[in-house]
Amino acid sequence: MFEAYAESDARSPGPPAAHSMTPQQPASTVFLIDVDNTLLDNDRVIADLRTHLEDAFGADSANRYWSAFEQLRSELGYVDYLGALQRYRAEQSRRGMSDSRLLLMSSFLIDYPFTDRLYPGALEALKHLRRHGPTVILSDGDVVFQPRKVQRSGLWDATEGRVLIYVHKEQMLDAVEACHPARHYVMIDDKLRILSAMKAIWGPRLTTVFVRQGHYALDTQAIAAYAPADITIERIGDLINFEFPST
Repeated sequence: MFEAYAESDARSPGPPAAHSMTPQQPASTVFLIDVDNTLLDNDRVIADLRTHLEDAFGADSANRYWSAFEQLRSELGYVDYLGALQRYRAEQSRRGMSDSRLLLMSSFLIDYPFTDRLYPGALEALKHLRRHGPTVILSDGDVVFQPRKVQRSGLWDATEGRVLIYVHKEQMLDAVEACHPARHYVMIDDKLRILSAMKAIWGPRLTTVFVRQGHYALDTQAIAAYAPADITIERIGDLINFEFPST
């Protein structure tokens, strides 16, 4: 049932190569992997940003940023750190908008050492899965910061540029299948809600893997509303203990 498919990925100096959208022959199995709190400790990223904001601007000012952050997430349906920063800046007084420290906040996010926030065993897990089929990053997020995170963390190269980022990925399965056709899919995520939604659409064509990392995965009330995943693991590195059949 599991099989890797061949693909070419032009390499040249400069920006990371993007995966070609040329139709591929269906693979036996494609592995779809989330980023935040699945491969990368995004809770730690947020904690670092919170500390940086409070140190630079004080707790009250930092709280205004997080208010803008939550408001924008509610409006957009995904997390937009840079958009929240822009909204936060727009709400400042004229004097506040002239504070040069605000102009450097985007650098903190864009230049953040995301490689240091990969979970132990994350890259090894991707390498292990690649033995059995293509690995594809399937994430939600904005079109600027989220790709930057994937690139700087090393996940872009680890998946050879097979990166898909949507607003609501569980609603984009037709697009996922068009880009990476397969007879079977494995979805690895820290959100049981996402796994359940995808399972409802793909049914037996999908094997769901729930990774119990991050605050979403440990919210017992939230996960109680959904059926268990096909496979549950405590850490992303545990994937190396699963031997998926390959062709």
